[in-house]
Amino acid sequence: MAKTLDKVNVVTVGVGWMGGIIAAECAKAGLKVRGLERGKARSTADYQMIHDEYRYAIRYELMQDLSKETITFRNNRKMRALPMRQLGSFLLGENLGGAGTHWNGHTFRFLPYDFQIKTMTEQKYGKNKLSPDYLLQDWGITYDELEPYFDKFEKTAGISGENTNPFAGKRSNDFPTPPMKRTPILKKFENAASSLGYHPYMLPSANLSEAYENPDGQTIGACQYCGFCERFGCEYGAKTSPEITVVPTAMKTGNFDVTFHANVVEVLKSGNKVTGVRYVDTQTGEEFIQPADVVVLTSYVMNNAKLLMVSKIGEQYNPDTGRGTLGKNYGYQILPGVTGFFDEQMNVFMGAGALGMTIDDFNGDSFDHSDLDFIHGASISLTQTGNRPIQTNPIPPDVPAWGADFKKASIENYTRTLSIGGQGASMPHKENFMSLDPDYRDAYGVPLLQLTYNFTEQDRNMHKYLTDRIAEIMKEMGAKTVVPGNPISDYDIVPYQTTHNTGGTIMGTDPANSVVNTYLQHWDAENLFVVGAGNFPHNGGYNPTGTIGALAYRTAEAIQKYSKTGGSLV
Repeated sequence: MAKTLDKVNVVTVGVGWMGGIIAAECAKAGLKVRGLERGKARSTADYQMIHDEYRYAIRYELMQDLSKETITFRNNRKMRALPMRQLGSFLLGENLGGAGTHWNGHTFRFLPYDFQIKTMTEQKYGKNKLSPDYLLQDWGITYDELEPYFDKFEKTAGISGENTNPFAGKRSNDFPTPPMKRTPILKKFENAASSLGYHPYMLPSANLSEAYENPDGQTIGACQYCGFCERFGCEYGAKTSPEITVVPTAMKTGNFDVTFHANVVEVLKSGNKVTGVRYVDTQTGEEFIQPADVVVLTSYVMNNAKLLMVSKIGEQYNPDTGRGTLGKNYGYQILPGVTGFFDEQMNVFMGAGALGMTIDDFNGDSFDHSDLDFIHGASISLTQTGNRPIQTNPIPPDVPAWGADFKKASIENYTRTLSIGGQGASMPHKENFMSLDPDYRDAYGVPLLQLTYNFTEQDRNMHKYLTDRIAEIMKEMGAKTVVPGNPISDYDIVPYQTTHNTGGTIMGTDPANSVVNTYLQHWDAENLFVVGAGNFPHNGGYNPTGTIGALAYRTAEAIQKYSKTGGSLV
């Protein structure tokens, strides 16, 4: 029988960026907050021996244990979904900090177009630009409404960047710290993009260019350009993460504590409110009930959606009827790219997760789509993340993949190869959604989340168009051999592509087409908030973290208001 604990004002399910932001802001306001983290504690001190590519990048030391919980996947409803047995297409974080520990640090703001995509697309191109199978909708808030919260997140994280992107939304303040180093490799991209008439700018980075103290008094170190960022923690405390910013800010108030090894398996609901959550101690198997005035789901996209589904809160999306919203509008990202082989050697082994140069000339609606068979686009970047030896074996397409010629070409091209990639926006489609698997369960007896997803015609058209544009830039950079990425056909859950999953718990102004309102308050339970990239009605041409962070700060304000007034906030 589950043991009932003392009630708290706010409980967060997950303690990464979202859980940390909610905890810090609510605890500073005097609310008693408890974070439930199914993983273990960790901090900068745990990363002193982090430069182990095999342990962290190949064997995924920091990631979710799929032997205990995974998802099932299928391309369409006619297929049987099967469990994802190894991490591949995306990497699910676990332990304190979540994916905010092993991220690269790219910190963009979604474009003004993203927030009003349906309205703006129809005004410019008409209502039939996309077929009705694409479930396009506005977010319910505008960029200008969210801008103060973007600013707050960037100041908390100390983001390094430059305000020179002509396509970005207006900023109330400059970046907190200057951009990272313009290396010779980045200058090569900058010169080529500029000569083609594009507008390159330094990528906004959470790998900081200089030491910084944020408004809460937390210190973030300066990046050492060691090349061990994504899939790794930072031993210098120079890659902004929840463990060195929002979590200690919450802790020092005395109003916040974390329960580790606490895997939440159900949100408890009574009437139009939730009463708390039920969780399992993953070490002892004991069950506990944590009562709370406010429950905030701050776990990963898929875990947030799954918890609502198993708790029977909200109506599951039905692709046959179009009814229901839970699990709807799942979106991934489209990743056009090109590899270039050069004659000269370059220091490709040095870098940082968000050391890069970007253009937005083909992102959002920055370019005319009138004669194109897709909408939106991608940010296009050359990033210098630091090529590590196990996963880096660049060879031209005419070289065999084994033997003496392979070895010779690998050594020759290791320091002579560059890649340019795009992060393409995925538009929601009626056949791409999340649901509960009818057959498979996790280690705690809870049904697995089932993902039904495939690339669409929109995705394939965008990928081809952007690949051609990227190849033009690589040629302008002087590559002797330019190798475009292969066209996309069916989505495969391997190999790794991006961890930027969105949708499933989408936000909006109407319960008929959204799970939560614009404050991320659940339509069916006024004291339940759901925070994460699952709130995005569609994916964008950027990494989602900056936009999630802004939404989290706005929701933290809403929770404080709710704790005083109660009721719906809209």
